[in-house]
Amino acid sequence: MGAEAVAHPAVLLVPFPAQGHITPMLQLAGVLAAHGVAPTVAVPDFIHRRIAAAASGCVGGGVALASIPSGIVIQQDAAAGGDDDDTPGFRDIVHSMEHHMPLHLERMLLASASPRSRAPPPVACVVVDVLASWAVPVAARCGVPAAGFWPAMLACYRVVAAIPELLDKGLISESGTPISSAVESSDSDSDEQVVQDVGQTTIRGLEILPAEVDLRVEELPWLVGDSATRRSRFAFWLQTLHRARAFRWVLVNSFPAEAEAGCPAAAASDHDDDAHRLARQGPRVLPVGPALLPGGGILGERTKQQPQPHCGNGNVNGNKSGPSMWRADATCIGWLDAQRAGTVVYVSFGSWVGSIGADKVRELALGLEATGRPFLWALKRDASWRAGLPEGFADRVAGRGKLVDWAPQQDVLRHAAVGCYLTHCGWNSTLEAVQHGVRLLCYPVSGDQFINCAYITGVWRIGLRLGGGGGGMTRDDVVEGIGRVMDDGGGEGRRLQENVWALRDRVVTADARRAADRNVSSFVDEITADRNVSSFVDEITSDHPLLVQLYSVL
Repeated sequence: MGAEAVAHPAVLLVPFPAQGHITPMLQLAGVLAAHGVAPTVAVPDFIHRRIAAAASGCVGGGVALASIPSGIVIQQDAAAGGDDDDTPGFRDIVHSMEHHMPLHLERMLLASASPRSRAPPPVACVVVDVLASWAVPVAARCGVPAAGFWPAMLACYRVVAAIPELLDKGLISESGTPISSAVESSDSDSDEQVVQDVGQTTIRGLEILPAEVDLRVEELPWLVGDSATRRSRFAFWLQTLHRARAFRWVLVNSFPAEAEAGCPAAAASDHDDDAHRLARQGPRVLPVGPALLPGGGILGERTKQQPQPHCGNGNVNGNKSGPSMWRADATCIGWLDAQRAGTVVYVSFGSWVGSIGADKVRELALGLEATGRPFLWALKRDASWRAGLPEGFADRVAGRGKLVDWAPQQDVLRHAAVGCYLTHCGWNSTLEAVQHGVRLLCYPVSGDQFINCAYITGVWRIGLRLGGGGGGMTRDDVVEGIGRVMDDGGGEGRRLQENVWALRDRVVTADARRAADRNVSSFVDEITADRNVSSFVDEITSDHPLLVQLYSVL
């Protein structure tokens, strides 16, 4: 009994099936493995095929990968090739998560708990991506505690977690749309207020977001798509928040400095535990972002380099960002090696963002051409993206511009030739840019990207928003934005570079890593203690039934 009580706890991690969620979950699994945990990342079968193909069947770092039948039919040769954008839509994914995958996850958990099973030790905790909340009731039915994992900014989580309060105060409708007739709150203790600004309603969290963060009505993270889509997405968020009440911990892919930025309650608490609780209630919130940064986050000077050896597209416990669902173009680094330091504009809108439209792709292409600067553009080989490219564009920019389907982003951003990153402001991309000290030109598209952009431009001041915001994009906007960001003559660009270096010094340091590691250690210690107590009780119940009966009588 004693030997089993000190065995390494097994943890099952369930990400939302999108690259921006899977990558940090795999990184978290690698960190947990380094802390003595036996982690298994359970992904839908169509994701499992992609990762297994891209990573040559290797995840590494002591992390196991399990496949959950999804019921979603995808051509296996396309999924294995990883070049086509064959990822199912949000609606199909949600239907699978709610109606098909729970039974298979439950069987997985029950099998691990069976004393006759040859499976690894019983699962001590299920770590659930907050957007994969379907796994929470499954864990509860199996008697396994659940922890949440938020792969984005804590600030965004705070905004989403405020939804019930916004509803109670009548600031948003039942479909999540801000109510424009609301007036500014007169309650000084209120956590939320609505202000009228030239006819637009902006929600500012007085105790949640810094005053510099200003969101337009349409930029709230749950407002995605047309009205029908918004109603469906908002219902999804309400269900997610209801299930999130069961979390005992929420591990956040962010850094303590971000968690405290602009939050007076957090700053005043001097790192008291209450500072890391949303609205001073709910689960224990643990920022772990610096621990997840590839290579430990500690960097030297950015230099030209050859691609580093890795397993497939990455090893979750090494210097890479982890296995990718898409095959990266290996020629990027050689091309960057031929460019002068700090001259290249890197352009990427991530793996999950839908097309920005043919007109905007055309304007972006013509703007890049007009700058006269070298650029590397990761542009999906998909008709919805490439149809906007101007005729003859590739020939005109040959040598100076390079278009690829998918770039090895960590290698690109750490390369000395890159001087600017034109980004959709996905959180993983933002963290990677900060880690490698790269200035940003922001074009957020949906979801949490607007909050990330507001921090980048208004709080940390490490980048500018393309065209000043509003969603438009012209070739002149592109030329002006890149020129401002890459101006190293002592002006705006230089200030942005100094700010990103300063932020990197706060986030990517040994102290930040140690703080994040302490949070991970605390989490592991707690689930280990819970598991040991549970195992002890189970063994007493099984081995000494008469003693249990006597105790119940007394």
